Amino acid sequence: MFRFILRLIGFLLIAAGFVGFVVDGSRSIAAGEITYAPLGQILFQLMPGLFPMLEPAVTRHIHPALWDPVLLTILLWPAALVAFVLGLLLLWLGRKPAEPIGYLTEK
Repeated sequence: MFRFILRLIGFLLIAAGFVGFVVDGSRSIAAGEITYAPLGQILFQLMPGLFPMLEPAVTRHIHPALWDPVLLTILLWPAALVAFVLGLLLLWLGRKPAEPIGYLTEK
């Protein structure tokens, strides 16, 4: 069941990443230059009340160094690329384990 959920979320993220690539591509064609929507902008549009509390929560409860070099950099990356890579990672984690080679199966 857990593998199914990982794979389902992975496929949904890959689909969202593909849609994001299409939207960013059409915006780039319309603008005449390469443009993309950063992950931070998308998250702010989805959660306008919750997103501003993310920085204080991370710096106070986890570690201040996690916010500035790590999460701040990821929030500036293209949202489509982050969704696509995260979806691939979840698909990889939800894959069926390989059967061992060289062992006899008991009947």
